Amino acid sequence: MLLAEDDRAIRHALERALTLEGYQVTAVADGVEALAQAHKSPPDVLLLDVMMPGIDGLQVCRVLRAEGDSTPILMLTALVETADRIAGLDAGADDYVVKPFDVEEVFARLRALLRRTSPVGALTGVPKTPSAPEGQIDAAGLRMDVQARRAWRGTRELELTRTEFELLELLVRNAGIVLDHSTIYDRIWGYDFGPGSKNLAVYVGYLRRKLDEPGAPQLIHTVRGVGYVLRED
Repeated sequence: MLLAEDDRAIRHALERALTLEGYQVTAVADGVEALAQAHKSPPDVLLLDVMMPGIDGLQVCRVLRAEGDSTPILMLTALVETADRIAGLDAGADDYVVKPFDVEEVFARLRALLRRTSPVGALTGVPKTPSAPEGQIDAAGLRMDVQARRAWRGTRELELTRTEFELLELLVRNAGIVLDHSTIYDRIWGYDFGPGSKNLAVYVGYLRRKLDEPGAPQLIHTVRGVGYVLRED
């Protein structure tokens, strides 16, 4: 694991906690060091602070994603506005934790990210169509190549982050079925962050921005108090 955090106290505390949890941690103090270390020895997961001197966490994200690096990235941020979180997702981050945070939440989100990138250990209990996990799936005018991790609405290819792709795949596989918040959290993140979390709403909102087209029907619908459903009305 690569940890980049400019606050020495937070960096040292996280490094100790993560090491005790069983992670092999390389800790650096800024974005320049983070990029250098990521290029030198690619980690299994990155834990990046957003606000760092010089090159910040968002810039680190953008550089790695532009290079085609799909390593899971968890952002640490003191910014709590939805627009700030969207900026992190747009930069290519997979998830985020808002400061001040409970270290157990960091552990849970890291486990979820690593579980999602593992070839084994798929979660159960979510209704799925009979389609195989690989190959082409489609619904409501959307087409997805799961193996190539590409998606289209009509002829327009969608530029999706890892989490956006997995969320859309879940909705497409269960088109017409209302998936509740808890089910989606468990399937995508492997952990239910509770009714107070806005994590799912942020991702759904950002995914809608990429899917929606002028004059075309909205595809992801909110079922108030329950969850979300993909359908073409």
